[in-house]
This record gives sequence, structure tokens and C-alpha cells, in this order.
Amino acid sequence: MSRKSYRRFLRLISAVPGLYAIVAFACARRVRVHGRSMSPALLPGERVLFDRLAFTRDRPRVGDVALLQHPGRPALRIVKRITALPGDIAGGRLLERGEYWVEGDNAGASTDSRAFGPVRRRHLLARAWLVYSPQDSWRRL
Repeated sequence: MSRKSYRRFLRLISAVPGLYAIVAFACARRVRVHGRSMSPALLPGERVLFDRLAFTRDRPRVGDVALLQHPGRPALRIVKRITALPGDIAGGRLLERGEYWVEGDNAGASTDSRAFGPVRRRHLLARAWLVYSPQDSWRRL
């Protein structure tokens, strides 16, 4: 499916109330949090549902908690918050088109853009949607 057809498909399912949520849930990425880089927002052991369609449907925004591919270690998936967009100044430089600055909420325990620099758009895989485990921690992000 071409990128244009894919976007057209997402617009179509977004127009039907509730249909996008069902498709996004079916395609969601389930991730268990390891480490404290995102605490207090996400704690070790919590399980998070990530919407893999979100960044195709909408542009990434400051404040989004994203699942991303580590730019230096392609097999590694990490969870960080987007803190700057293309055109913003971050890390002492102007972010170019397609560059995003990501940081962990717990700076002392996080390896993020402060260590490896900005990430490219292709590294952003999904947007955090829901913490679903443990049961007493259910919440939307």
C-alpha cells in the first residue's frame, strides 16, 4: 500500500466514530517499561499500549510520549517524551526539518537526545496511548 493510500485509509477510518480506536487497538504495540528514565510518568513494570498509526495520522507534538528506535542501536526500542520539533532550538542548535528532540522525564536516569542528539522522523514508531497494567494503574496518556 502506498503512503498516500495509507493516509487516505486512515482519514476514512477516522471519519467513522469509534472505528479508528478499534483499528488502532488491533494494531497497537504493547510494551513493558524497563528502567526509570520516564518516571514518574511511567514506572518500571508498567505495560503501555502504543498507537502505531498515530504519527501517520497526526504530526508528532511536544509532550507526546513516544516509542522510538534508538538512533545508534537500531534493534533497541526506547520510550521518551518529545520536547522539541523541527524549527525549535534544542541542545544548542536549530532542529532541521524531520528532526525531533526527545528526553526522558527523569534526566538523571535517561539516555536521550542530550546524549545522542536529535532523532529523525523515521525513528518515531508510535505514540503512548494507555497504561493497562498493573490493573490499579490504568490511565490514558
